[in-house]
Amino acid sequence: MKPRLDLTEIFQNRQGEKHLVILHEFPDPDAISSAYAHWLISAAHKIDVDIVYKGEISHPQNIALTKLVGVNMCEYKPNTDLSRYQAAVFIDNQGTTVEEIVSALENAQVPVLLVVDHHQPQDRLVPLYNEIAQTGSTSTIYANMLEQGVIEFDSALKEHSMAATALMHGIMSDTEGFVRATSQDFQAAAFLSRFRDAEMLSQILRQARRKQTMDIIHRALGNRVIIENYSIAGISYIRSEDRDAIPQAADFLITEENVHTAIVFGIMSDGDKQENLVGSMRTSKVTLDPDEFLKDVFGKSENGRYYGGGRPLAGGFVIPIGFLSGGPNHDHQQRKWEVFDEQVKDKIFAKIGVER
Repeated sequence: MKPRLDLTEIFQNRQGEKHLVILHEFPDPDAISSAYAHWLISAAHKIDVDIVYKGEISHPQNIALTKLVGVNMCEYKPNTDLSRYQAAVFIDNQGTTVEEIVSALENAQVPVLLVVDHHQPQDRLVPLYNEIAQTGSTSTIYANMLEQGVIEFDSALKEHSMAATALMHGIMSDTEGFVRATSQDFQAAAFLSRFRDAEMLSQILRQARRKQTMDIIHRALGNRVIIENYSIAGISYIRSEDRDAIPQAADFLITEENVHTAIVFGIMSDGDKQENLVGSMRTSKVTLDPDEFLKDVFGKSENGRYYGGGRPLAGGFVIPIGFLSGGPNHDHQQRKWEVFDEQVKDKIFAKIGVER
């Protein structure tokens, strides 16, 4: 990737353009908050922005966040007219979970202007500029932009207060309430605290878990296998709208005594009879790198793209099931799940050096 540039200069040089902002699949608070901040900065520089993602926004806190900030974020559709855009921006991801969008942009010859992310470099994109930093969240990067004066921030403006509140939530979410925060995250939070709306933040954080999420956590708890301080749980089939329950289940399993790493996975249908094996990893072991771990376990696709990746203490993976998607009946689906469940666990056990 090319060297970094003054981000203020990037925005100033693009006035009057229309950009497509791409979030990762099933965007979380960090992605949503960062996208809102990017929209705000872009608007100040007379850049029109559309924000898209794959999957769904289903976690109650994420739904509350999108409603409160009020910015339109849409699920990407294959028939989207990309010729309207002069550039693309990837936020809180580097294109590895949204291959369909990346390929469509390449076919439409829409250049990737900017990548803003805090995950390990993935090398899928070749942006003109990047802002990839080893912070606890992408929200931290945007807070730093604001503190450095990319726009004049004013607590009297509602949009600015909402941006500060959203970014604070993004940092809190990705750093586990500042438990995993870096010095940069604390500095960003100190800046945002001067502008954030405490009542709005409280409303977002008070959202309760849905019954479906509790059921999936219960399923993970019942199916877990604990070995060498790893808790591994296959949860069978889930709906796409329940995708956010998988990382929540992993967060729950890691709280068990003598467990330092939790991996939860299942088969998710996207409603188009296409299925993917999806999973989340959480660890409290600082010497364990989820990015390296998941890349070693699941490898690459035929196109050379890793199926998994992550950041310090957290990661995820998505593996297309392809022509094996769907099935004629429940028994067939159950047999298929048993094969995938066994295969995933065998790969994980081999990685940690144990036999079943």
